Amino acid sequence: MSDHHHDDARRLETLAELDILDTPREHAFDRLTGLCRKIFDVPMATLTFIDGHRQWFKAVDGMADREGERRPAFCNYAIRENEPLIVPDTHLDPRFADNVLVHGRPFLRFYAGAPLRIGGVNVGTLCAMDTRPRAFSAHEVAILEDLAAIAIDELMLRNLSMRDSLTGALSRRAFRGEGERLRALAERHGHKLTCALLDIDHFKSVNDQYGHAVGDLVLSKVVEACRAVLRESDVIGRLGGEEFGIVLPHASLADAMAVLEKLRATVAGLSIESPCGAIRVTASFGAVDFMPGMPFDTMLERADLAMYAAKNNGRNQVIAWVEAAPSAAPTLRRVFKAGQIAFNAGRSTFDCTVRALSESEAALDLISTAELPEHFKLAIASDGFSRACRLTARSDKRIEVAFV
Repeated sequence: MSDHHHDDARRLETLAELDILDTPREHAFDRLTGLCRKIFDVPMATLTFIDGHRQWFKAVDGMADREGERRPAFCNYAIRENEPLIVPDTHLDPRFADNVLVHGRPFLRFYAGAPLRIGGVNVGTLCAMDTRPRAFSAHEVAILEDLAAIAIDELMLRNLSMRDSLTGALSRRAFRGEGERLRALAERHGHKLTCALLDIDHFKSVNDQYGHAVGDLVLSKVVEACRAVLRESDVIGRLGGEEFGIVLPHASLADAMAVLEKLRATVAGLSIESPCGAIRVTASFGAVDFMPGMPFDTMLERADLAMYAAKNNGRNQVIAWVEAAPSAAPTLRRVFKAGQIAFNAGRSTFDCTVRALSESEAALDLISTAELPEHFKLAIASDGFSRACRLTARSDKRIEVAFV
């Protein structure tokens, strides 16, 4: 594996641990981009993260977009540097003179980006940008680095938070800690314990169609509805953008399945009033019961597989992991890898992020799926993987493929 692909793999692993991508805007990060604009007197500032196929803005000031294609992104260059990347005039820099972001919107003439380094790898950048060329002094570079260091501190504090600020559910880290505590108690005292994952179906479409403010409202209302059904002793935590974990202590799998079915029906019955009108959503659930000696991480993995089975079987349903019947468990496993799609004998390529993978199929995220043909090749350089694919499902920004 090349150093570049190795860094890609490490960056995606760190981003997965941070659980920052596709999360709602947060005041602490919005303040940083606002400060960048004021301090440096520039029209645009972003806090940017790079995954397999795009640059995604956790905070953005002065631009309407929340994401863009990775390849032309200036931040895609900045994450490869150990020091801030300063481009006083893009027209005079051969790396960027022909860049689509220079000659098209937002017509960049100046760029300054400080890398965000966590765990020995650059995961993103804090950027100041202008439509006019300008100088950037050593003093200003130092200020940008200080602001980037604050962004890193905020990211780490966010990861340590006990509660998700939007929904009030436990944070990912707190949920895993509480889940392990309850697992240990079940092991010690011989109690029943069931773990489940809940994933809101087609949530990206909600954000794309109605905006992130409505998406945030949907998340809050779903958690509120679930809490009304769950017992005080039950635990719910936010694991990802629209994915939640649930732990049901002193509940057999059969008892838990009845509770989860009630949760599913409750979510499906919600009519969420928003400025865009009433919104209705459904959710898919995967469940697993505790077996002696089973780590909590294994329970989460198996609940995740069962949840994917619910997705694959049509969504809006509850499926349990059954050890004795592997055919009931899906083959797709959740991954987070940088990939590349190639067609026209390799003359046309698109970057993608591989989100699920098995021996026979995969799910991929892209900036747009509009120009994608029915057949192409998928490569995952970090794994030395290359397979011919046939498209089996398509939405605006995600496709599902079968290997041929």
